[in-house]
Amino acid sequence: MYQFSGKLKIFSLALILVGALGIAFSFFTAPKTVEDAKEIIANQSHGDAHGTSHDKVVEGTHSNEGHSTTQKHDTSGSHVGEGNIDKEMSAHGAHGDDSHAEHVLHQLQNRPWSAFYVALFFFLGISLLVLAFYAAQRVAQSGWSIVLFRVMEAITANIVPVSILMLVFIGLTVGHFNHMFSWMTPGTFDPSSDNYDAIVDGKSWWMNVPGWAIRSVVYLLLWNAYRWFIRKNSIAEDTANDGFKTYKKNYNASVIFLFVFMITESMMSWDWIMGLDPHWFSTLFGWYVLATLLVSALTVIAFVTIYLRSKGALPSVNDSHIHDLAKFMFGFSVFWTYLWFAQFMLIWYADIPEETTYFVARFSEYKLPFLAMVVMNFAFPVLLLLNSDFKSIPWFVVIGGVVILAGHYVDVFIMIMPATVGSQWYFGIAEISALLFFLGIFIYTTFSAFAKANAVPKGNPFLDESEHFHYYNIEHRGEGSADHH
Repeated sequence: MYQFSGKLKIFSLALILVGALGIAFSFFTAPKTVEDAKEIIANQSHGDAHGTSHDKVVEGTHSNEGHSTTQKHDTSGSHVGEGNIDKEMSAHGAHGDDSHAEHVLHQLQNRPWSAFYVALFFFLGISLLVLAFYAAQRVAQSGWSIVLFRVMEAITANIVPVSILMLVFIGLTVGHFNHMFSWMTPGTFDPSSDNYDAIVDGKSWWMNVPGWAIRSVVYLLLWNAYRWFIRKNSIAEDTANDGFKTYKKNYNASVIFLFVFMITESMMSWDWIMGLDPHWFSTLFGWYVLATLLVSALTVIAFVTIYLRSKGALPSVNDSHIHDLAKFMFGFSVFWTYLWFAQFMLIWYADIPEETTYFVARFSEYKLPFLAMVVMNFAFPVLLLLNSDFKSIPWFVVIGGVVILAGHYVDVFIMIMPATVGSQWYFGIAEISALLFFLGIFIYTTFSAFAKANAVPKGNPFLDESEHFHYYNIEHRGEGSADHH
């Protein structure tokens, strides 16, 4: 049985500690008052006047729509660029100065929250999609992936601590500790209020605080319930001598979970991501989020598998299994590109203002990461993984996977940041610390879980097929033809 090494354990705990300190620092250094925001605006204006570009003077900066009376900026992208600050101030006078400064203050205060939320959603989404892929393998009764089951089960252990952190975040958001969801601003649904928003009010049957919070809790409970059930019964399969009754029970539970997952994943993407831009909607969005998280999940499975195999913990895993994982990485990268293009092309071609504002904000204020994301998520996977032989070379898969994970993190970053921090974005201590924090949790949780069970799911009826699985084109790379069938 695999032993979680002391060095890796210390490394993961160090990541958690360093990340937590960085997160605390980013919150501590965020501006606290309107005067702080005015000083930052003045410094930005001064820098812009002297030709400096995007001078970031405070580490704890960047955010968007606030829960305040200044929140009548359009949520889809009417953030004030730094080069237009002087024009904005002169147009609105003293009252406009205060109103704009308060809006910018909420954007700056949102940045550490948003950085934390990007990493939180990214790691929760990866764990969830690994769980969904695992369930799909059980339902499909596929033979090749059985030797990877314990790897996938170990990765899904991460869903528990990350769900707890998501619950904490949900509670703090509902308690107005941040200004990320503009529709939660007091008065948004009150026609007599200055903050009244008729468009959002028309969606109040879905977009309301009690419903949002309850749905969020239900999503997390359902996902964690299946993970707990399937992990317990998967281990029970190893010693069960019941004529495959336990196996069939796991099959039936996985069928139900996939049905629940497809519904809750779409609803989750509406509530947790699309709700940040309450005036905007896309019928493709649930699929788009699914694709970006699924590619990331498959990449993480490949990474953990390659690492454990290198440590001798997965003797039955061969290059053919890595090849199949890489095929999924490549295939769903193309699927992501199709969805990205379909969504972008339709909105661009229709040119409807309430739809185009979503991409206008991202293309005008996030042009570099926006374009880089498309290259990393499509061009690199195609160039690196199109060749069949390359898919079975572990170090090549790792190189491609690093680019894929970076690209899809940027994708989630661009989904969230324009709506929460507007033009006040930057990649610094807040973002790096959040990534380190959740990476540390992931490493500790995943390898602890893997060490607690047999690496081989001995009770699965397709185990023998999986152990002797070979892709016909890999024999020449040293996986002896004697095992090929």
